[in-house]
Amino acid sequence: MPATRLLDTVESDPILPEAADVVVIGAGMIGVAAAWHLGRAGHSVALLEKGVVAGEQSSRNWGWCRLLNRDEREIPLMQHSQALWDRLPAEIGAEMGFRRAGLVYVTKDPKELAEWQAWLDMAAPYQVQMRMIGPEEAKRLTPGNEQDWVGGVVSPQDGRAEPAMAAPALARASRAMAGVTIHQTCAVRGLDTTGGRISGVFTEKGRIRTGAVILAGGAWTSMFLRRHGLDMPQSSVHSTVFATTPAKQVSPGPLRTPEFILTPLLDGGYLVAAKARGRLELTPAGIRYARQFLPSLRKNWKLVQLRFGRSFFEGPDAWHGRWSFDRPTVFERMRVLDPAPRTEIVGPALAEIVAAYPEMAGIAAARVWAGWIDSTPDAVPVISTVEALPGLVVAAGFSGHGFGIGPGAGRLAADLASGAPPVVDPAPFTLARFFDGRPLAPPQGI
Repeated sequence: MPATRLLDTVESDPILPEAADVVVIGAGMIGVAAAWHLGRAGHSVALLEKGVVAGEQSSRNWGWCRLLNRDEREIPLMQHSQALWDRLPAEIGAEMGFRRAGLVYVTKDPKELAEWQAWLDMAAPYQVQMRMIGPEEAKRLTPGNEQDWVGGVVSPQDGRAEPAMAAPALARASRAMAGVTIHQTCAVRGLDTTGGRISGVFTEKGRIRTGAVILAGGAWTSMFLRRHGLDMPQSSVHSTVFATTPAKQVSPGPLRTPEFILTPLLDGGYLVAAKARGRLELTPAGIRYARQFLPSLRKNWKLVQLRFGRSFFEGPDAWHGRWSFDRPTVFERMRVLDPAPRTEIVGPALAEIVAAYPEMAGIAAARVWAGWIDSTPDAVPVISTVEALPGLVVAAGFSGHGFGIGPGAGRLAADLASGAPPVVDPAPFTLARFFDGRPLAPPQGI
């Protein structure tokens, strides 16, 4: 069942502007947040989306807004994002589903426990409000689950939001600002340049004059850049999740166990992610960037399945070559990247949940969907200007961590595009790190 059927809808503006201070390509969580911040700063913005607002991974994720177990480079930006999650619903006057209900990890593996302790030691200078727990407290925080834990970690400052409503709510608030327009089913075919810098964008509905573009295209970003002679190592992982019928609430916030991950939803059900949930398909883009991704693949080998599938021939990781800007493109042919879910994981996951929580007998899957998680070799996003093309900012490659960090990431992208002082140091997120010869730090956290 496509996740887009669950989305809150957003109205589009009927007339494409002739010009805008900034054009944002892609209306996922990051693109919408960038438009919001730019609009608040008084800039005119055109937010362009080939499909619908949050139609791809921004509505297909776990909904986590977590600081726990993030890569150290992301911590300052995530701390800013959590402050935004706290105040945004009141500022925009709309429900985003955000609840600071805490996050609990439990385990039976002492090695995993040691890894979490090492992360807490690293994060101590950032004054994170997290702590390790022993077997007794782990048992108390998983009432009804009779498994024997060796311990866990608790993050009371973390939370979750509702992916189907968060970005649409922020998009509607952005559109209400003077100077911000939203255009869905309006694919951007390419960038126009004059004198070696951005001067406009070509869309299926006409050209917009602009000197600044934020490319927040999710899984499509690397392909779009290659059309313009630019490079970004990016690969996509197929991920299936499902939502359940309402059931007994066993945790107020997200709960990670060795067998499954439960995220409470506002309707009383859960969003479920099962173990071995990812699938990596062989694609032309994957082959192109195989060397850069090899360390990450080795680390996560047990969590992914390598397969040959349709994505070799279609979608953002396929080979599309050099297309014309004045004729329909793949962006019009594939308005929403909506892969078929792996429904075979649902039954075993439900059985494991009921085995752990007998009181949840009768729980069933209400909706099942899949998405493509766009990733970078070090699992840290690119939020960066592009030296070879002044006026362009890239914000993509969030590696499954983009929803929660989205409000802050949008702010950083907006700062870079507008020339405002960046809200955090952008150096860890530069695109140049993949090409300047520096050794890449290995992926951290999960």
